[in-house]
Amino acid sequence: MEYFLELFMSGLTRGSIYALIALGYTMVYGIIELINFAHGEIYMIGAFTALIVASVLTFQGMTGAPVLILAGVVAVIYSMAYGYTVEKIAYKPLRQAPRLSPLISAIGMSIFLQNYVLLAQTSNFLPFPALIPEFAFLAPVRHLMSSAEIIIVVTTAVCMVLLTLLIKYTRVGKAMRATAQDRSMALLVGVNVNRVISTTFVIGSALAAVGGVLIASHIGQINFFIGFIAGIKAFTAAVLGGIGSIPGAALGGLVLGLTEAFATGYVSSDYEDVFAFAILVLVLIFRPAGILGRATTQKV
Repeated sequence: MEYFLELFMSGLTRGSIYALIALGYTMVYGIIELINFAHGEIYMIGAFTALIVASVLTFQGMTGAPVLILAGVVAVIYSMAYGYTVEKIAYKPLRQAPRLSPLISAIGMSIFLQNYVLLAQTSNFLPFPALIPEFAFLAPVRHLMSSAEIIIVVTTAVCMVLLTLLIKYTRVGKAMRATAQDRSMALLVGVNVNRVISTTFVIGSALAAVGGVLIASHIGQINFFIGFIAGIKAFTAAVLGGIGSIPGAALGGLVLGLTEAFATGYVSSDYEDVFAFAILVLVLIFRPAGILGRATTQKV
């Protein structure tokens, strides 16, 4: 039973990170029906930014949670700027182009950001300081769950709630929903569609940066390629839950994370990805729109 709980917490932690990144994919797709393959690199840039800030603060004598909070805030702001810039450079000029064009642009931007960080930093794994403090009240169950895992799960839950409230009850959220439903009609009723799209990229980038900072502090190392792997898994989670659906992205991330954890624990780590993508194939066979997705007709 203890081993099961240990695997469950591991899967829940991993799934929470997938969910945070998947939200960026599903929000952008819901608004402009684009798969932003550069989104994983924003996650990676957030982690590297936090590492640089944390290193400077540690050198100045700061330690613990304040370093994590400050590094996280700077990483989020920096990643939001990257998300905004990527949208303006790589996607906005192709707004009226055939759908294949922005997709190719997204793949090109992903490769560019990978190599940009590779040249600016290093191809080696870099150690990331363990900034999440150990909570004393978790001492009796420390062998089952760590403070970092609890922080990751709680932070993800809080982000989900805040995003849901934003989408449902704020003016920006209503503009997002209007744009997602019918962009032309939203323009006619006075919605600034370009601003809505940019805001969507900014919010998604902020969530990805939060995930990058938390998982880097938990695992203890990063390199320039972590964004590609996490991005592919998060995209899989978004499709699994129903791309375009915010609850679907969260559910897909948790299902994928738990599947990988239990496959690793009870079968073999060699088959981790096999089980994850097998679940995706099975779900899409019986639910082509994903677990919570809704079948839609093609817009003309």
